Amino acid sequence: MLVRQILNSKDDTSICWVTSASTVNDAAVLLSQKRIGTVIVSETGESPDGILSERDIVRELGKRGAACLRDSVGSMMTPKPQTCLHSDSADQVLEKMTTGRFRHLPVMEGGKLVGLISIGDVVKARLAELDMEKTALEGMVMGR
Repeated sequence: MLVRQILNSKDDTSICWVTSASTVNDAAVLLSQKRIGTVIVSETGESPDGILSERDIVRELGKRGAACLRDSVGSMMTPKPQTCLHSDSADQVLEKMTTGRFRHLPVMEGGKLVGLISIGDVVKARLAELDMEKTALEGMVMGR
């Protein structure tokens, strides 16, 4: 399965992004309202300058307390996030996420940001793919 297919199967393909000047509190509110785990940091929404996850925010809250919520997103984001392409396979993306120990990947096409996939999106797609393979194999064994 390709990233393109995973994106096409998602209910909501909108990309939530904030600027680096936004406060961490603003980003946390967006994460909460949208029920998502990460936001892209971009000045235009066309390319990812960084990424900020709920884990990043919780880590800083644990270290410094609520004062970190007044910081700019730019001071807490992971700059220059790894990305994937529409044409990458689910296995390639899982490998990248597992090796890098992160849960979200911006999807690029033609140098532009076109989506965001999570490890949950990829696992769900792989499970569906495995189920289809299982059904096909059962059909072959049973002579259907």
